[in-house]
Amino acid sequence: MKILVLWFGRPSVTLFEEQVATYAKRVGRRWRASDQALRPVMGRDGDARRALAAEAEAVRERVPKGWRMVVLDERGEAHDSSSFARLLDDAEQAGVTGLAFVVGSDLGLHDELQAAAWRRLSLSPMTLPHQLARLLLWEQQFRATDILTGGRYHRLRVQ
Repeated sequence: MKILVLWFGRPSVTLFEEQVATYAKRVGRRWRASDQALRPVMGRDGDARRALAAEAEAVRERVPKGWRMVVLDERGEAHDSSSFARLLDDAEQAGVTGLAFVVGSDLGLHDELQAAAWRRLSLSPMTLPHQLARLLLWEQQFRATDILTGGRYHRLRVQ
């Protein structure tokens, strides 16, 4: 299975980018993984719907045919780390070619794109900056690989 994270913004030299690269490399030990920035629609002219529609089209152009799309949305499904790992494992066991995770722009994601998604995933009920959401998503994908392989990174709570 392959993993693709699509996000709107511009990569910059920050600690976020360094950590994303570290986790993406670790995820890549189990699944072929890539991280791709998409340009937010410029010149929005106050028409957020038009901008969201254009951004949705950019996402659709990047998600390979046959892949399942997972959009990040604070109103989506909440998972703990173990159930997220099971979600990824179930997709892999079902023969899914790839999962494309989509982090929206500051405007969010178009309703039609959300409706077309295989899953709507919540990392938190709070709205997160896209850089933080992206980093958290990559870390949880790595944690999922650790859970699925019985590694030592993920520790169950000790009482």
